[in-house]
Amino acid sequence: MAFSGKWEMESQENYDSFMKLVGIPDEKIEKGRDYKYTCEVVQNGNDFTWSNIYPGYTLTNKFTVNQESDMETMGGKKFKATVKLEDGKLVTNFPNYVHTTEIAGGKLVETSIAGGITFKRVSKKVA
Repeated sequence: MAFSGKWEMESQENYDSFMKLVGIPDEKIEKGRDYKYTCEVVQNGNDFTWSNIYPGYTLTNKFTVNQESDMETMGGKKFKATVKLEDGKLVTNFPNYVHTTEIAGGKLVETSIAGGITFKRVSKKVA
C-alpha cells in the first residue's frame, strides 16, 4: 500500500459524462479534459494528505483510514466521510458517487461510479 508520491495522469475513461453527472460546470469540464492532472499523496501509516491539482486550483483532503473526516468534492461540496481500506483499496463514499483508489501494476488507479457511469483515471508515478 504505497500511495505516497506524485502521480501524473496517463489516461482516463468517461471523463465528460461522469463530470456532467456529478454537476461539474461545463467550463471546468472543458478546462480539465486535456489537462495533465497530477495528484500528490503523503501517507504516514493510516494518515493521508491527498492533493488533486486541477487547472487553476488545488484540492487537498486530509483523512485517517476508518475515521470520519471533513472532505471536499471536486465540485466544492463539503461533506463528512470515512475512508475505508478494503482489499488494499481506499474506498470513499462521496455524496453522489463511490470512489476507489488502488495501486495496480505500479500505477495509481482511481475509479468513481455514479448513476451507471464508471470514470476511471490511471496515473504514473513521477516522484
